[in-house]
Amino acid sequence: MAQTILHKAETRGHANHGWLNSYHSFSFASYYNPERMHFGALRVLNDDTVDAGKGFGTHPHDNMEIISIPLEGDLEHKDSMNNVAVIKNGDIQVMSAGTGIYHSEYNKDREQRVKFLQIWVFPNKKNVEPRYDQITLNAEDRHNKLQQILSPNAGDEGVWIHQDAWFHLGKFDKGVSTDYQLKLKGNGVYVFVLNGDVKINDQQLHTRDGFGIWDTDSFSITAETDAEFLLMEVPMAF
Repeated sequence: MAQTILHKAETRGHANHGWLNSYHSFSFASYYNPERMHFGALRVLNDDTVDAGKGFGTHPHDNMEIISIPLEGDLEHKDSMNNVAVIKNGDIQVMSAGTGIYHSEYNKDREQRVKFLQIWVFPNKKNVEPRYDQITLNAEDRHNKLQQILSPNAGDEGVWIHQDAWFHLGKFDKGVSTDYQLKLKGNGVYVFVLNGDVKINDQQLHTRDGFGIWDTDSFSITAETDAEFLLMEVPMAF
């Protein structure tokens, strides 16, 4: 029997720093909820909006897989590995922090805000050599089908991380339905609705709702309206 957990959009943690408006699906910084520490290996899912001309100063990370998915605007990235890059809507960025990195993220546009998802996944290997990668995705590859954007394998579609995790994006027209088959026994999937209304099996989800499902081999996804969503399959024990 599948196990599930529902996180409605309005129950997320919230921090408004003026230049940064952030919603936390799991405990983060000043938001602490002992019942919402993580979903398996998925540790952080932050829904961030950065004001024009603002950004995150240089700060450290270690032993974490960090994924950024821009939804709107451009974000400049600089890190201690001498990478300087701009990520924008349609891109996905990944960092293996490993033994430790410093990086900053900045919205250089003086007029347009930036919206992006910041996702942290616990790695299955500690103290790896830090690594950075980004790719541009083809949005057509998620229209009415699931587009793989992350996996454990460097040769697969999307970026890769040090964890038995698979991420997919979907942009479905109203009424489109598909089944998702889990890749690995013992994994679960956290569904995050970017916009629109989606039904997972019999559970109705709306914009920015999160829904975890595990102890199952597969589940159905139906777009109740035109909808975009992110599926994050991660190990439940790690």
